[in-house]
Amino acid sequence: MSGEQDGRQDGRRPAGELEAGVMAALWAAGEPMVPERVRRALDPEPARTTVATILSRLHEKGLVGRERSGRGYAYFPVRDVQDAQGLTARRMHRELERDSDRGTVLARFVDQLGADDERLLRELLEAGGQDGR
Repeated sequence: MSGEQDGRQDGRRPAGELEAGVMAALWAAGEPMVPERVRRALDPEPARTTVATILSRLHEKGLVGRERSGRGYAYFPVRDVQDAQGLTARRMHRELERDSDRGTVLARFVDQLGADDERLLRELLEAGGQDGR
């Protein structure tokens, strides 16, 4: 498949794909990982500096924590972002916080939901937000 067909340009990954891959590697490890170990867990392996940059950005966003490991850091997912669904929920909250008119944003979001998603959202709200999954 060509770069144009799979969303890549000049051999680069689509936006967010590398970040998601790094998070998946951290979740799978179940323990803090140094950047080189994260890099080796990705396919294809990106440049060392790319992984270090992604981990630093994830830390700045509050998605990963870090602890000293030798002269550098080992990274781990933060408690409320333990899976892909938690990461998506965190992104949704971040987007909502960017706008001062939360009511309008939420109303437009709900207006764009399909019938099944709207029904599910109503069920979740009635159950106090617990999806039981």
